[in-house]
Amino acid sequence: MLVHGIWNARAWLAPFALRLRREGLAPETFGYDSVWRDPGTAGDRLIARLRQRPVAALVGHSLGGLVVLEALRRAPDLPVQRVVCLGSPLRGSAAAAGLAARPPLGLALGRSRALLERGCPPWTGRAQVGVIAGDRAKGLGGLFARLDGASDGTVAVAETRLDGLADHCVLPASHSGLVLSAEVAAQTAHFLRHGRFAR
Repeated sequence: MLVHGIWNARAWLAPFALRLRREGLAPETFGYDSVWRDPGTAGDRLIARLRQRPVAALVGHSLGGLVVLEALRRAPDLPVQRVVCLGSPLRGSAAAAGLAARPPLGLALGRSRALLERGCPPWTGRAQVGVIAGDRAKGLGGLFARLDGASDGTVAVAETRLDGLADHCVLPASHSGLVLSAEVAAQTAHFLRHGRFAR
């Protein structure tokens, strides 16, 4: 199941879903209000959906990865075996913090602001979690914060690293480009099948 990020909708993930189908998978998409409702509400809906129709794997882009991990932390009994986060600021987003510090622009983060700024604690859940980060700095993140080291233009690679991950890889993609990349889709499929990225 695919979970989108902030300011996006389920349709945003259609190209990525198509690429995963070409890899032999059958992804569904999960949509939620990423601005006007608390991410916890999205997590509640995701948990309910997974209880109704269990799936073994989840993929979250950006904020979607945070929503997924928080949901699994709150419902550790769910039968999810593997998760891939694409460009998710698991250690918190400097760009989000920088945007939040510039009223009224910070209002654009809505109720997702706190989760984006703080990120997630180290992962201790049952599911194996892999992260794909991009290193093509094409995005607006640098306008709002200093992104130290490599970044995808919105999220620094360092912000995607978290204790407890099963694997982590960096690919040549921008933040938005992560969901358009054939290589990212192939690596995602590999992790979902094997619990590690192809080397």
